[in-house]
Amino acid sequence: MNADRLVAGYRGFVRPGLFRIGGGDPEVAHETTLKLLARVAGTAAGRAVLGSVCAGGGDPVTVAGVRFGNRVGLAAGMDKNGHGLRAWPALGFGHMELGTVTALAQPGNPKPRMFRLPHSGAVINRMGFNNHGALALAERLAAAGVRRGNAALGVPVGVSIGKSKVTPLDGAVDDYLTSLRAVAPHADYIAINVSSPNTPGLRELQDRAALTELVDALVAEAAVLAGGGAPVPIFVKLAPDLTPSALDELIEVATGHGISGLIATNTTLGRDGLAPADHHLAGQAGGLSGAPLRARSREVVAHITAACDLPVIASGGIMAADDARAMLDLGAVLVQVLTGLIYAGPGLIKGINTMGDR
Repeated sequence: MNADRLVAGYRGFVRPGLFRIGGGDPEVAHETTLKLLARVAGTAAGRAVLGSVCAGGGDPVTVAGVRFGNRVGLAAGMDKNGHGLRAWPALGFGHMELGTVTALAQPGNPKPRMFRLPHSGAVINRMGFNNHGALALAERLAAAGVRRGNAALGVPVGVSIGKSKVTPLDGAVDDYLTSLRAVAPHADYIAINVSSPNTPGLRELQDRAALTELVDALVAEAAVLAGGGAPVPIFVKLAPDLTPSALDELIEVATGHGISGLIATNTTLGRDGLAPADHHLAGQAGGLSGAPLRARSREVVAHITAACDLPVIASGGIMAADDARAMLDLGAVLVQVLTGLIYAGPGLIKGINTMGDR
């Protein structure tokens, strides 16, 4: 099916029903959709149906030694615990980033903690790294036969790791190391999440000294875990709210301490670009994602690609194929989507993969 028709069908017929699930509760809709996708993709026939509608096209690329079949991936946050492992390749994604997971299982912040801003094409969330823990994800990946580099799912698997909420900042390094040791055997790359606004103090780990200590420890441990082979690539995910000077400091740490690439960006604490009809939700605490983040994410990607040669995965405000094209034109090597998937459906993935055909 043509990507534009797929998007139109989703917006006209599927999305209204999804947005009514759970009395309109976005988190209930999220979990219900994830369970449904996992069930459908749990059979070869189901995967074939999904693939026949959604998959196709794509521009292969190798990044940090990892071969990606196309340029668009699933951003962290959609499938924290790896329940939909077989669904994402069937939908046309060229990679999936699972997590964010933490060393300790945790329930996340009190509900409600996710809010749709439909007039703005946006979401505010303050989930707080709700997840079953890094070890539980590692066990699920192992049960699915996923090992680093074996392409058991047909696409690379990244894992985003963050700090457990109860762990103080001075214990963050050991906390991240625990998660790294659990998931590294099953991940094609690791993403260090130091940029979520929903864990108190987490963004302080983006400061030069703290980030240097964390990166040095994780890069060294990845080398030890590799046993003389090539270590698992480690990426750092950045906040869009960094000042230019803070961003430059972070780039200096990344380029000088063995980081393989950067992911730009996480959600924002800003509320610029909201439609008037959504202003009543602007006061909700949490990170804003979606269309209002588009301009700032592009600015950050442009800044990074001009400042260094590290590969950049662009994430933030990618709501249409043209948004992905703009990020690639700015020098990003891959893009990731999540909020765009909520508003445009799987036609967005197909549209990005076939945008060279238009």
